[in-house]
Amino acid sequence: MGSNSDAERAHLSQKQRALMALEDAHGANNYHPLPVVLAKGKDTKVWDVDGKEYYDFLSAYSAVNQGHCHPKILAAMNEQAQTLTLSSRAFHNDVLGPYCKFVTEYFGYERVLPMNTGVEGGETAIKLARRWGYDVKGIEKD
Repeated sequence: MGSNSDAERAHLSQKQRALMALEDAHGANNYHPLPVVLAKGKDTKVWDVDGKEYYDFLSAYSAVNQGHCHPKILAAMNEQAQTLTLSSRAFHNDVLGPYCKFVTEYFGYERVLPMNTGVEGGETAIKLARRWGYDVKGIEKD
């Protein structure tokens, strides 16, 4: 079943309906998105695949409050990507330690775990609960 009904999509171009149909057929339906297919964004505006302009009042659920394609953020991303695109946590890198020190001292935390999804949050919560059980409740380790 699609994420929008045929009636909700009736006013859309064939291009938008075709792109939505591909997503319906091959993507996991974990949201009920608005019936528009976005193609680009700049500052507070976004454009659909047909070139129609909209104001983005949703801001990707606050992930882009600074606006789309902010020049300072793009410059920082480009600079970092030219240095080291991504470092797996299987390795140490030259910025994680200093970042963790700054954040823990600034906020008064013992430790910090930078993450970008809820998966790491859930995984860490389980590990913390197990550690608490071992240390506080005296539960035997595996």
